[in-house]
Order: sequence, then C-alpha cells, then structure tokens
Amino acid sequence: MEKDKKIILFDGVCNLCDNAVQFIIKHDKKDSFRFATLQGDTGQKFISDRNIDTTQVDSIILIEPGVAYYTKAEAALKIGKHFGGIWQLLWIFEQLPSSFNDFIYDYIAKNRYKWYGKKEACMIPTPELKAKFLD
Repeated sequence: MEKDKKIILFDGVCNLCDNAVQFIIKHDKKDSFRFATLQGDTGQKFISDRNIDTTQVDSIILIEPGVAYYTKAEAALKIGKHFGGIWQLLWIFEQLPSSFNDFIYDYIAKNRYKWYGKKEACMIPTPELKAKFLD
C-alpha cells in the first residue's frame, strides 16, 4: 500500500456513506485517499491494529498511516478540509467543542439507515476506481 495515502474506512452498506465516498472521489484532485469498508477484511485489520472500538464508531474512520487516526466529526472535518477552496471554512466547526460536533455526527449516523437506506452488500467499484479501494 502507498504510504502517502490516507485511508477512509466507511460503512459499505450505508447509502449515505456510499454517496460520501463518491463525493470524496470526485473532489480528491490530489488522489490522496484510499478506501476500505468497515465490514471487509482490510478494514477489520486496520481496526484491529489500532484497537478501535466499533461499538463507539460505526460509520467513518480516517487513518493517516504513521500519524494518527480520526473518528466521527473530526474525521469528516479533516476529509472535507482536504479539498481546499470553500471547504476550508470547515475550520469554523473545529472551533466548537468536539463533544458538540460528535453529538451532531452521532445523531446523523444513528439515523442514516432510516433516512438514506441500506444496501444488501458493499458497493463494487468500477474498474477505473478499483485501485482506490483496498478490499
């Protein structure tokens, strides 16, 4: 695996998460991110290696190999800020208490299946996108 790539672990059966991954791919002009599902073997290995409690985090994890990992709102904000431009305004949310940001994040995560639906299986990337996925 390329050491300079950030890894996004996501819920592979969640429609909201799938749409978020598609959005990230579209806006990742520097090709900085790679993806793995939380349910897949690769995602499970990343989780296990870092002793991440998936009963507390079940929708998104950002891993910067050799640096740190981020969960919930912090992960989403770091991903968004990476895009530059107007997305840099996300720094405003970093000024708020992380407990507030995580409360909002958890509320959306808790309701994501009800609001956006759930797939029967993880998405299968197109041949053009296959290299971006680690599973």
